[in-house]
Amino acid sequence: MILSRQETTRPPEDRLARSVFGPLGGVVEIGAVNATGTWRLTDVSLGAFVAVRQHDVDRMLDGIRSVCRFSDAAMTIVGELGYLRDHEVSAAALVLWSDGIAGVPESLTQLEEPSLVRRMCRIGTDLQLTRLLQALVTAALAAGTEAGEGVAGIAEILRVVGGLADPDEGARTTPADIHRMWRVAHLPGVLRPASDAPEWGKAGYRAYDAELERLVQRE
Repeated sequence: MILSRQETTRPPEDRLARSVFGPLGGVVEIGAVNATGTWRLTDVSLGAFVAVRQHDVDRMLDGIRSVCRFSDAAMTIVGELGYLRDHEVSAAALVLWSDGIAGVPESLTQLEEPSLVRRMCRIGTDLQLTRLLQALVTAALAAGTEAGEGVAGIAEILRVVGGLADPDEGARTTPADIHRMWRVAHLPGVLRPASDAPEWGKAGYRAYDAELERLVQRE
């Protein structure tokens, strides 16, 4: 999601919130799978995964509310989507989060093979963390949160979600990693001359890119 010239006012808040909480749900589901260390879906307990990380989850949600200036009604959407509640994580969900890049075998039972599950988790982590950053910056700009004000909060959100996506610190995606992936995956579409983004929006994305580079690339 990007800001378009047709949107002269703030886009509907529920749409902005869903654009943030969607990829966040992918991060949580993938993190619960990675936390097993076996990549066997029968070993996944999403409820237990969230419970032991509740402090980080709450801190992350507080950061999202602050940076995006979401109302109480918008914040309830994360509960409505159900990603933070205990539920089964299916192979089909991992195909969705990884955009099917790893492929779908002829026998669907092979989707649950740990080697393929692990590959989908790696791909899905990169995709969803990058989309989450795009959604956060878009929502922040729509709310009038300028880069100098919002970048510290976004960087902290990225630190938390990187830890949620992969509990293995050695394999964790850092805020610097997420920033670089976001810059090459999303900014060309926003900033190219034919982009539908308004000039103030383009300036805002550029400012967030510069501030994120200043803050997270030196960590």
